Amino acid sequence: MANRIAQAFKKTFVDYFSLREYIEDQTQIETDIRSGISFKGTNIIILVMAILVASLGLNTNSTAVIIGAMLISPLMGPIIGIGLGIGIMDYVLLRRSLRNLAMAAVFSVIASTIYFLISPVSEGHSELLARTSPTIYDVLIAFFGGGAGIIGIASKSKGNVLPGVAIATALMPPLCTVGYGIATWQPTFFLGAMYLFLINSIFIALATFIGVKAMNFTAVKVTDPVRAKRVRRIVYAIAIATLLPSIYLTYNMFKESRFVINAERFVDEEMQFPDTKVLSENAYFSNGNKCIDVTLLGKLLPTDSLKMALTPRLAKYGLAGAHLNIIQGDVSLPQNAANSSSTAADIYNLSQNAIASRQATIDSLSAIIAAENFRDTIGAAMAPELRVVFPEVADIAISRNVFCNVRTQQLDTFEIAMIKYSQRIPAATALKLRKYLQARLGVRNVHLVDVSKQAWE
Repeated sequence: MANRIAQAFKKTFVDYFSLREYIEDQTQIETDIRSGISFKGTNIIILVMAILVASLGLNTNSTAVIIGAMLISPLMGPIIGIGLGIGIMDYVLLRRSLRNLAMAAVFSVIASTIYFLISPVSEGHSELLARTSPTIYDVLIAFFGGGAGIIGIASKSKGNVLPGVAIATALMPPLCTVGYGIATWQPTFFLGAMYLFLINSIFIALATFIGVKAMNFTAVKVTDPVRAKRVRRIVYAIAIATLLPSIYLTYNMFKESRFVINAERFVDEEMQFPDTKVLSENAYFSNGNKCIDVTLLGKLLPTDSLKMALTPRLAKYGLAGAHLNIIQGDVSLPQNAANSSSTAADIYNLSQNAIASRQATIDSLSAIIAAENFRDTIGAAMAPELRVVFPEVADIAISRNVFCNVRTQQLDTFEIAMIKYSQRIPAATALKLRKYLQARLGVRNVHLVDVSKQAWE
């Protein structure tokens, strides 16, 4: 009974996934693929037009235009041809496909470079940036897209598989980004986009090769089996060598994404204050270090104490070792601000108030510094007057001191004038000097200290 159920299930399963009744004859499939390999005449002109359209789409950050360029592009032909050539061991077809793909890539890069050299817009938009950091997902997209492509070509019903594969695998935008990297002298764009193009090409070809083998295509007669084996090994080695960097890049992407999510959760749960609001947070990697910048708005909190209290909590969220940077603005938040979403105007007004408060503090400190500088230089300013009015004064130093009465703890400010005389002066002259200094300094009390007394005694 169990055996019959297993056989029935196997038959049903095989019937659903069997390709025998749904694919063209091998000769017809090869004819279709070979006809799309050549890049001469109309094909090369269409390719250049498509690359220019894609460059315009990237330059204007228009997804719709980029998709249109991918639908126009005939780049899929030689890539499918490479997979077919390896699968049936037709090395003439393989060389022809490689040569045409290389020529197509060169013409595409030249066209996009010229466009970006003359384009007035040189800023890298999100659509350009997305082509510079390939990951394992790009490998999987290219592989499954290539598999769908070869099955679609082999299918009797054809359908609209190839246009969909062209859009999914995105062969044109990386070549445009390569041209952008060359035109703007940005090696990161050039290398990242070229790597993405290689990923797409290699894994579409690899999927085609596997599809050809799965559909039992008859191989051409091989005169050198050792060479055929060597070619297959080279194909596998190139595929693995291309795959490994993308796995590493994907790991870094996952790590950074997890760090950002954990940082947002940490800020949401741990940084809730009654009179202070989190204005923004930014989690990022800098030179291998994990950093979290948090901007607070509202009542000032003691930054050092706050960091000391929060840093040990980072480990709970998987953020151990991260650098927590807290930036504060001293602004009184309106009631219920913590429970309501601030508009841009609200934030602007609060920021303006913070700037005004900071400016008032700066002005106050500037006045204090100016007063201190005045006292430091007043002796030199009074020197010409002192030489005429009080010729007995040889040196003078003026400072402000705060005296505290020990019994009453009352504070009082005195200006201290430390004076060195060239000769003894009578008490009346000293009194006259003290009144002069009070008037000159604009203070009510000046205490004279004679630093030359011991020399005269």
